Order: sequence, then structure tokens, then C-alpha cells
Amino acid sequence: MAVVSRDGLIGAWSFVIGVILALLVGIFAGSNINPVVLGILAVLGIVVGFTVSERDSQKFLLASVSLVLVSYAGIQGFVLSAAISGIDIGEIIASVLGALLALFVPATIVVALKSVFSIAQR
Repeated sequence: MAVVSRDGLIGAWSFVIGVILALLVGIFAGSNINPVVLGILAVLGIVVGFTVSERDSQKFLLASVSLVLVSYAGIQGFVLSAAISGIDIGEIIASVLGALLALFVPATIVVALKSVFSIAQR
């Protein structure tokens, strides 16, 4: 059984809570997401970013930059605006993607800055 450090555990829980919160907020709040909730997602993203280890930073940056780019493109050029049973699927998906952006952009920035400082120290 692998030993998990407390930092890794905090980062993992921050990530899980952030993704679940982003999904719930995106689904139920629609385009009226409370700025306080976005702030909570951003803080969770910062915590996640600080707990990513240096050996995992390259994989994390590749995955998170991909997610950020695809989410942004999905929000900007969202073509799917089908209404099923009075529910605007396009608005829900755009809202979920926006909430995920609030979580992943700060995490990506923190990990990228940590990587740059690590390279500069060598």
C-alpha cells in the first residue's frame, strides 16, 4: 500500500471537492453563478496547484492546459443549444465548463509558475 503524504491528500480532496462543486454549480446555477462560489473554486484551484508535485507537474500542465483550452473553446463557440424538455443543454454545459475554468485556471497558473521557478533555480 502506498504512503500518501498529507499535502497529497489535501490536494486530492481539494481537487475532488472542486470538480464536484463545479459540476453541481454548473448544472443547478446555470448562467447565474454566485461570485462567492467562483471564489471558492479559485481558492480550491490554488490549493490544488500548490500540492502538485514537481515530478507530476508536466503531466498536470498538459492535462490542465488541454482542459482549459477545450473548455474555453466550448464556451465561446458552443453550437449545441438543443432544448430537451425545456432544459437548455447548451447553457448547462457552458455553465459547467465555466465553473471548471474557475477551478483549473488558478491551478494551472500556480503549477506553471512553480515549474518556471524550478527551471530558473537550476
